[in-house]
Amino acid sequence: MDQNTGQDDGVTFINIFEIAREDVETFKVGWQQLAAIMAAAPGFRGAQLHEAVNDEARFQLVNIARWDSEQAWRDAATNPAMREAATRFGTDPNAPRPAQFPGLYRPTVSFSPAS
Repeated sequence: MDQNTGQDDGVTFINIFEIAREDVETFKVGWQQLAAIMAAAPGFRGAQLHEAVNDEARFQLVNIARWDSEQAWRDAATNPAMREAATRFGTDPNAPRPAQFPGLYRPTVSFSPAS
């Protein structure tokens, strides 16, 4: 076990989505549009949208994005272009309305395979 303070690791934004399986494909299109805006922000390291492998999973999608710092994420999240795109996606009557569970995290404990 390796104790890691996370001082140089930046932060990880994790957002878990509780969404109906039939809405996943539509949501992914909107997520890609929002992610393209975030990708241009200073401090952005990358993002992945993970999809459940079976229909029975409570949370069908998990967004994991890496940022240089909490402030970089906050700056990007409050960027007018991001807010406009999120509002547009949020007011689209055809867009799914998933329950979201967002948060910022830092590594605290890491495990690696034994050599």
